Amino acid sequence: MANITKKVSWSSRADESGPAGEGTPLLNGSEQPRLSRQPSEGGSIFQIGRLSTVDLEEEITSDEDSLRGRPKEIPHNEKLLSLKYESLDYDNIENQLFLEEERRMSYMGFRCLEISRWVVCGLIGFLTGLIACFIDIAVEELAGFKYQVVKENIEKFTEVGGLSISLLLWAVLNSAIVMGGAIIVAFFEPIAAGSGIPQIKCYLNGVKVPRVVRLKTLMVKVCGVICSVVGGLAVGKEGPMIHSGAVVAAGVSQGRSTSLKRDFKIFEYFRRDTEKRDFVSAGAAAGVSAAFGAPVGGVLFSLEEGASFWNQMLTWRIFFASMISTFTLNFFLSIYHNNPGDLSNPGLINFGRFQSDSVAYNLYEIPLFIAMGAIGGLLGALFNVLNYWLTIFRIRYVHRPCLQVMEAMLVAAVTATVSFTMIYFSNDCQPLGPEHTEEYPLQLFCADGEYNSMATAFFNTPERSVRSLFHNQPGSYNPLTLGLFTLTYFFLACWTYGLAVSAGVFIPSLLIGAAWGRLCGILLASITSFSIWADPGKYALIGAAAQLGGIVRMTLSLTVIMVEATGNVTYGFPIMLVLITAKIVGDYFVEGLYDIHIKLQSVPFLHWEAPATSHWLTAREVMSSPVTCLNRIEKVGTIVDTLSNTSTNHNGFPVVVQVSGSDEPAKLCGLILRSQLIVLLKHKVFVELARSRLTHRKLQLKDFRDAYPRFPPIQSIHVSQDERECMMDLTEFMNATPYTVPQETSLPRVFKLFRALGLRHLVVADDENRVVGLVTRKDLARYHLGKHGLEELQLAQT
Repeated sequence: MANITKKVSWSSRADESGPAGEGTPLLNGSEQPRLSRQPSEGGSIFQIGRLSTVDLEEEITSDEDSLRGRPKEIPHNEKLLSLKYESLDYDNIENQLFLEEERRMSYMGFRCLEISRWVVCGLIGFLTGLIACFIDIAVEELAGFKYQVVKENIEKFTEVGGLSISLLLWAVLNSAIVMGGAIIVAFFEPIAAGSGIPQIKCYLNGVKVPRVVRLKTLMVKVCGVICSVVGGLAVGKEGPMIHSGAVVAAGVSQGRSTSLKRDFKIFEYFRRDTEKRDFVSAGAAAGVSAAFGAPVGGVLFSLEEGASFWNQMLTWRIFFASMISTFTLNFFLSIYHNNPGDLSNPGLINFGRFQSDSVAYNLYEIPLFIAMGAIGGLLGALFNVLNYWLTIFRIRYVHRPCLQVMEAMLVAAVTATVSFTMIYFSNDCQPLGPEHTEEYPLQLFCADGEYNSMATAFFNTPERSVRSLFHNQPGSYNPLTLGLFTLTYFFLACWTYGLAVSAGVFIPSLLIGAAWGRLCGILLASITSFSIWADPGKYALIGAAAQLGGIVRMTLSLTVIMVEATGNVTYGFPIMLVLITAKIVGDYFVEGLYDIHIKLQSVPFLHWEAPATSHWLTAREVMSSPVTCLNRIEKVGTIVDTLSNTSTNHNGFPVVVQVSGSDEPAKLCGLILRSQLIVLLKHKVFVELARSRLTHRKLQLKDFRDAYPRFPPIQSIHVSQDERECMMDLTEFMNATPYTVPQETSLPRVFKLFRALGLRHLVVADDENRVVGLVTRKDLARYHLGKHGLEELQLAQT
């Protein structure tokens, strides 16, 4: 990763060479560009200083073969916008083929389509539930085996001395298991690292993230998350469930697997971005639902964090998928736990039921809850800032797969060592009651009939630790134990998030919050003599909500998830208050964790609204120009040359028509996509061939759907010299009614139209319907509100 720098040139539309910001480093923060208005030649068009593409150094690009082993998605700093991400087409291409197909379809045909949508959603829910069940059982069995071996070893060496051997065994076991998980992620599918929520958020926003919904990604994700949790890292298995659900949805809804080269010839109508994205949002919701046993929370998560486009029927179908997912998981887990048919244990993480007498809260406790929310916001902001700097460090220095695996092993070994040290030096002994809930009680240096309470927190899967902090009797934990645990686990979780392993941040956040929340409850009880403070479990729940809200900044869905997971509505109001406070306090300092990671990957993400002070910018200043246009009847050679031009690599081409017998410039008559042109070239849909071949089969929409989503590159299509001279008629295949805006449209209006309709290209036309520019996602995502007003991000060819 030698020196990645390149000259950045600022110029107006007329290619006049403006001042060049020399040697702007891609990874270090660079000066913010000034928004300059310059008149360009040939007309009084005002233009913002535009930024030409930043290229990586030649020696890096020429050395591509040696980079093949590395993850291609090496992200950059948040001052950049990557040009490698394409948009999804959420807008239907209304060409003549589409309109004919719609016209031919009967009422029964539409009803069958609607039924198949429900069937697909049911299948998504069922398969996501099964995957959750598999992950849960695998983690239970493997973690149980690991902790049993280590516990027996510790008990053996406590008596005879030599506990360092136990520590070594624990650290080696952890590192070995984590190594397996890290190798498959770093070497086989780097996109499967982390929780996958930022990637799915981007996908639902309309960004085509490479390889994010592939079958291979799902396999690596599932195996990776089992290894991470069993390997004792400070992670949860809930985040990856959301990614897994999304991959399942993307696969099932297409009725085929491009990875396995199998086509089942079903659901062919759904082979386009519009339908696929709706199903992916259902898959994400089914993942949340399986993870937390919260179907309503799943729907709200998809609404709040994911889907940019929503309607009533979609909500209903997503809820159906979520319900099926929870039911499937419940049903199979009940069989696993030897009480088939008992469906009272929803979700991978089950916080257990809070008894109604212990959950009472008074009016004077509300300010305390709000204060805890503020603490959660502060700690969450600290977590995010630390993780941000750590991620920047990883981007620069830990980008080789072997280094990533070594770092993951190091974290696993350190986690085991820290846990062991804390347990070893803790003298917090608690009596083992007859109804003790500890899965692996460690006696160590405690008296007979007692166990080490620090071990309950560390020597366990994180889910069990959360449950014990919520429900153990008052007095089960020493304040010093909780304080030390919070401190160490906070830094361990922060270090772990962003490793090359599949892992979620939900459970570690809840665990940190539950620990300091319970600590608050104990301290309040010791300060005052009110009996109402007696239950620290209540404060553990509020602390958990505050910490998670402070890190990921979700409000609506998180409230419902917490209420559904604890099975108690009493806490709806306090949890909501705490989450709102945590979000407000946290947002004052830094963004949520997922947004930070999206920015670090330089994704052109479009938020709900355009930047607040952008009304003075117009479409003319924002658009890309000049635009490569095609004639309605175009020469094949011209089309092949246009598509083969690697310097532009455009994906949408306005189609223009020349008014016959006049010198007027060509007028806009439609828009055609690169993918459509490639299919037309592949099938050789030329005017001359159509005339000569009477039996030539007419191209149908099915041909375009069969090529979706991996359209062949232009290099793989052979066009002979004679064929280059042929003509191609685009009338039938172009979208004859593309969305257009006048040049003077303000940026917020362009943004609203683009974002609400899920467009990929928006044509800017003048008064006489001539094409003057094209607005794409990157043109809009470049502008954001920074500390110094409206700022423009740089574009990087990565």
